[in-house]
Amino acid sequence: MSSWRNLLLRIGDKSSEYSSSSDFKDHIETCFGALRRELGHSSAEILSFLLQCAEQLPHKIPLYGTLIGLLNLEDEDFVKQIVENTQNSFQDALDSGNCDGIRILMRFLTALMCSKVLQPTSLVVVFETLLSSAAITVDEEKGNPSWQARADFYVICILSCLPWGGAELAEQVPEEIERVLVGIQAYLSIRRHTSDSGLSFFEEDESGGDVEKDFLEDLWERIQVLSSNGWKVESVPRPHLSFEAQLVAGKSHEFGPISCPEQPELPSTISAVAYGKQKHDAELKYPQRMRRLNIFPASKTEDLQPIDRFVVEEYLLDVLLFFNGCRKECAAFMVGLPVPFRYEYLMAETIFSQLLLLPQPPFKPIYYTLVIMDLCKALPGAFPAVVAGAVRALFDKIADLDMECRTRLILWFSHHLSNFQFIWPWEEWAYVLDLPKWAPQRVFVQEVLEREVRLSYWDKIKQSIENAPALEELLPPKGGPNFKYSGADDQEKTEQEQALSAELSNKVKGRQSAREIILWIEENVYPIHGQEITLSVVIQTLLDIGSKSFTHLITVLERYGQVMAKLCSDQDKQVMLISEVGSYWKNNAQMTAIAIDRMMGYRLISNLAIVRWVFSPENIEQFHISDRPWEVLRNAVSKTYNRITDLRKEISSLKKSVVSAEEAASKAKADLEAAESKLTLVEGEPVLGENPTKLKHLKSVAEKTKEETVSMHDSLEAKEALLARALDENEVLFLSLYKNFSNVLMERLPDASRDGTLQSLKSVNGDSMAVDIEEPSTMEVDDENERPKKSQSNGSKTTNGYNVREKEQWCLSTLGYVKAFSRQYASEIWPHIEKLDAEVFTEDAHPLFRKAVYSGLRRLSNEL
Repeated sequence: MSSWRNLLLRIGDKSSEYSSSSDFKDHIETCFGALRRELGHSSAEILSFLLQCAEQLPHKIPLYGTLIGLLNLEDEDFVKQIVENTQNSFQDALDSGNCDGIRILMRFLTALMCSKVLQPTSLVVVFETLLSSAAITVDEEKGNPSWQARADFYVICILSCLPWGGAELAEQVPEEIERVLVGIQAYLSIRRHTSDSGLSFFEEDESGGDVEKDFLEDLWERIQVLSSNGWKVESVPRPHLSFEAQLVAGKSHEFGPISCPEQPELPSTISAVAYGKQKHDAELKYPQRMRRLNIFPASKTEDLQPIDRFVVEEYLLDVLLFFNGCRKECAAFMVGLPVPFRYEYLMAETIFSQLLLLPQPPFKPIYYTLVIMDLCKALPGAFPAVVAGAVRALFDKIADLDMECRTRLILWFSHHLSNFQFIWPWEEWAYVLDLPKWAPQRVFVQEVLEREVRLSYWDKIKQSIENAPALEELLPPKGGPNFKYSGADDQEKTEQEQALSAELSNKVKGRQSAREIILWIEENVYPIHGQEITLSVVIQTLLDIGSKSFTHLITVLERYGQVMAKLCSDQDKQVMLISEVGSYWKNNAQMTAIAIDRMMGYRLISNLAIVRWVFSPENIEQFHISDRPWEVLRNAVSKTYNRITDLRKEISSLKKSVVSAEEAASKAKADLEAAESKLTLVEGEPVLGENPTKLKHLKSVAEKTKEETVSMHDSLEAKEALLARALDENEVLFLSLYKNFSNVLMERLPDASRDGTLQSLKSVNGDSMAVDIEEPSTMEVDDENERPKKSQSNGSKTTNGYNVREKEQWCLSTLGYVKAFSRQYASEIWPHIEKLDAEVFTEDAHPLFRKAVYSGLRRLSNEL
C-alpha cells in the first residue's frame, strides 16, 4: 500500500506511519503534505480512498473533514468533486434506505461544514428536508404514521450530527439552527411515543411502561443539555480549530438538493392488522440501532456527560459495523478511540447490548464473542475484570432477563470460558444447589455447564469446577448412548428383540441395500412383532450403528433413510421415531438435537411431527428446567424459515436471469429479422443478401435464446410453486405451534378472568420475594432516563431463596419462549396473522398468552 494511503488510513492512530506523535495537528499536516504532492497525478484515487476512509472509519471524520478543508485551499475543483460525490452517495442512501450510509454521510457533511468546505445553510437545508419528510410521515391526514420508524430515524440523524457541529452552527447560523430545533420539538409533540415492549432486555414493570423516555426522546434531552452547556463535547475532537486561520480563506461549496423518498401509501382498507404489518415492515427497514443496557452502577461512568455517552456508543457501534470479519482490527480501534477519558465499562455495556439486542443482534453472536476475547487480551489489566463484573450483574438479574437473551448469554458465556481454559470462580455460584431445580439461576449454571461439555469433554469440565465440586450434580450425565438392545443386565428386553437387532446390525455390516432390509422387515419382522417393536428395534439399531460420530450418523441416514421413511410414513409414526431418538440419546442433548435436525433435513420427519413431540407430556415437564426441547423446536422452525428464505433468494436471482434472457432473446430476434429483411427476389426466387452462414448462425442464436428464456420461465414458475407450498406449510406450522402453546398454557395459567400479569405470577405467594434491601442489586436497566429497576425474583444470595413456585415458574418460562418465538419469526407470522387471529388468538385464549404473542410481534396494546 502506497504511503499516502497508509497515512490516510492511520491518521489519528498511534502508528509507525506517524512515529511516536499522537498530536492530531501533526498527523493532519503530515498527511496533507503527502496528499498535496500526489494530487496532481492521483486525484481520482485519492478522492475515492478518502471518501472510503471517511465512510468506514467514521470516528475519524473530524480529521478527514479538516484534511479536506486544507485541500480546499490547494484545489477547489477537487474538493467540489468530493462534495458532489457525497451528494450523490447521500441521495442513493436515502433512496435505498441505507441507514448507516445516511447517518455517516450526515456526520461527514457536518465535519465539512466545520472546516469551511460546506456552507452552513446547505447543511441546515439537509436537516430541514429530513425534518419535513418526518413531520409529513407522522401526520394523520397527509402521511402514513405506521412508518414512524423512518421519520424517527431521520430526526435521530439530525440530532446525532449536533455533537460534531452544533457549536459552529450556533455561531454561524444561530437563527436557522434554532428553527431546526423548534421543528424537532414540534415533531416530538405529534409523534407517537415508542414503547420498548417486546424488545426490552428485561421483563418490564407493566404498570409504568409508557411514561419512560424512548431513544429519540432521550437523545433530544441529551442535546438540550449539550446546548445549555455551550455545545462543549469532550469526546468529539475539533482539529479544525488548530487550522481555523487558514481554513477561513477557502471557498465554501453549495450542497446540491436532496429529496426523501415517499412513504408507502396507506392500505386501501385501514385496519389494526394492516397498520401492524406496515409498522413491522418499517421497523425492519429502519431498526433502532441500540437499546441501552446499564450493567454497572452509575458510579462507574458518572463522570461522563450525557452526550459523551451517546458519542462513545456511536464510535463503538461504528467500529463493530465496519470491522465485522476483522476482529483484531476491530479490537485495536475500539481501544484507541479519540476520547480523553477511560471507557472500559461503557465499552462492555455497549458490546453486551448488541450481543443481547432484540429481535436480533446486527451480526452473528460469534463475532461479539471474538471481539470480547480480543479485548480481554488487548487490555489484560482492565477488561477481563469488567467482563466478569458484567456476567455477575447479569446473573443476579437472570430471572428477569428475556428468554432469548438468556439463551444467548448461556451460549456466549460457555464459549467465552472455553477460550480461557474454562476458568471461573464457580464457588461464588455454588449456592444455586440450595435453590429449587426450576430457579433460573440454577438452570443458567446447569445450561452453561452442559454447553461447556459440548465444547470440551465431561472430565475436563468436572475438573474446571473442582473449587465447587458439589456442582457436579448439575453436569449432564456422563453416560453415552442408551441402547435398548445392548444386552446389558439392566435392559428389560426380550432375547427375541435383541436377536432381531443383532440380525439387522449384521445386515447393515454386510452392506445389504435399503430395499433388501425393507423386504426383510415386511416379511419377517412386522407381521410377527407389530408396529411398535419393529419401529423401536430398527430405529434404535440404526442409531446405534451411526452413534460413533456425526459422519457415521449421516452415512446411516443417507444409506438407510428409506427404511426409516417406509416405517414412519405418517405423522404419528414420525413422532414415535423422534421419541426413539430422544430415548437413545437421553444422556446427550446435543446428539438428540443433531439427529432430529438431520432427519428433518432428509425429509424423514416433518416439522409438525417435531412440534407434536416437543409438546408431548415428558417434554412439557422440562419446559422450565431444560433447554433440550426448546433447542429442537428452534432448529425445526429455523430450518423451515431458512428454506423459505433460500427460495426467495433463488426466485429473486431467477427473475433477474429471466430479464437478462428476455433481453438477449429480443436482441437475437431483432438481429435475425434485420438479416432476413435483406433477402431479395430474383426471377421469383429468394436470394440471400446476407452471408448464408451468418444467417444460419443468427437463427441458431435466436432459437437458443428463446429456449433459454422458456427454460428460465419454467424454473421460475417451479420455484414460485415451491415457495407458495412452503408458505402454506409455514402457516400450518405456526397454527400448530400456537395452538399447542395456547392449550398447555390454558391448563396451567391462573383463571383467565383474573387480571393476571407476569408480576402477579412471580408474587403468587404474597411477599415471598423478599429482597435484602441492605444490598441493592448492582444491575440497572436503562429506560433511556436511567431509572433503575428492582429485580423481583433474582434468587441471589441477597434473597430468602427463590420462592416462585414450580407451576408459576413453568408459566413464566413458557410465556417467555412464546414471546421469543413470536419476535424471532415475526416476518413469517404477520402474513398469516388473520388466520391465526381467527383460530388461535381469539377471545377464548388466555390474556397472558395473547399478550406474550402480541408483545413479540410488537402489536400495539389497542390492537389486543
